[in-house]
Amino acid sequence: MANRSTTADRRARIEEMRRAEQARERRNRFLTIGVSGVVVLALVGFGGWVLNKESDKKDQQEAAAKAPIKDEKSWDAKKLGRNHVQTPVKYPMTPPVGGDHNPVWQNCNGDVYDKAVNDTNAVHSLEHGAVWVTYNKKAAQGDLDKLKAKVKKTPYSLMSPLDGQTGAIMLSAWGKQVTVDGADDPRVDAFFTKYVNGPQTPEPGAACTGGVGADGQGGAGMGQ
Repeated sequence: MANRSTTADRRARIEEMRRAEQARERRNRFLTIGVSGVVVLALVGFGGWVLNKESDKKDQQEAAAKAPIKDEKSWDAKKLGRNHVQTPVKYPMTPPVGGDHNPVWQNCNGDVYDKAVNDTNAVHSLEHGAVWVTYNKKAAQGDLDKLKAKVKKTPYSLMSPLDGQTGAIMLSAWGKQVTVDGADDPRVDAFFTKYVNGPQTPEPGAACTGGVGADGQGGAGMGQ
């Protein structure tokens, strides 16, 4: 009888331990499912937030590309000459925003020049979709440093000094130009967004490398 009782007690304890283990497994399974669900929801929520941010950014860029830029000057692109010439050109505006130009463009793949560049080469760059940032001695060094950093990370842009211009800092594209108050002027970003290889470009997608560099040498792109 004692052996039977002991055996029954042992079986009861084993059964109780089995039930406890099963209960722990169920709790762990529920916890795993719950945590996984939270992680999935968090990832879905984060993904939605990223998509919304990207969508908002795209909407802002499209709005900026359509919005007029205060005090911007425009010229009829169809009336700006596009002949290739080897001689100097007398442009009606400084800096020029289009017209006949040298057969070789100025490199404009985020190139910053410490010395003035040949305007006929730079105009060819504008024809390819570049934005040309120019400045005179009135420009503050802090503004120039910020603009140089912006140009260096922006393909289809170039920057150079131009003492003969009226404004301290001016931005030019083919047929477009604006004088800005400084690097933090919101018209800087607006102009870049709108005109870097923008709709005004006579030859969109044309090269901004292989032309004239800082040393004035180059010419791989003759005739384009």
